[in-house]
Amino acid sequence: MQETLSMLYFWLKAGHIIFMVFWMAGLFILPRQLVYMHPSAPGSAEEALWATRTGQLRKIILTPSLIVTWVLGLTLSVTIGAWSDGWFHAKLFLVLLLTGYHGFMVALSKKMARGERPMEEKRLRLWGEVPALLLALIVVLVVVKPF
Repeated sequence: MQETLSMLYFWLKAGHIIFMVFWMAGLFILPRQLVYMHPSAPGSAEEALWATRTGQLRKIILTPSLIVTWVLGLTLSVTIGAWSDGWFHAKLFLVLLLTGYHGFMVALSKKMARGERPMEEKRLRLWGEVPALLLALIVVLVVVKPF
């Protein structure tokens, strides 16, 4: 099994990177869509349009990309034996945070689609910066492997 995974390493890595980019693109877009939805009146046609867009983003890009990224990432970690490396544990922690952020934003988008506005627009804009920060830290850990 290990030999087969080793032969597929570069394909697994390419797939992991591709779906991670899709996932991150969705995480960058979702908060922006929520910022655009924020000023629309609850129950309005504009709100319904943004609710449809955020729903499609979640169902077509975000959730499938999250799943494939996790599956390929865990498969890669087994293939290269990363479970004993400190950088991998730090990366895994940050990816868990990113996954939690994903869940938080999905829940927020569903609330906003129902007409709720649980967060001020300015705060929502700040939350939109979280994936960029986590992505930068994750890339440094994977490329530099500082520990």
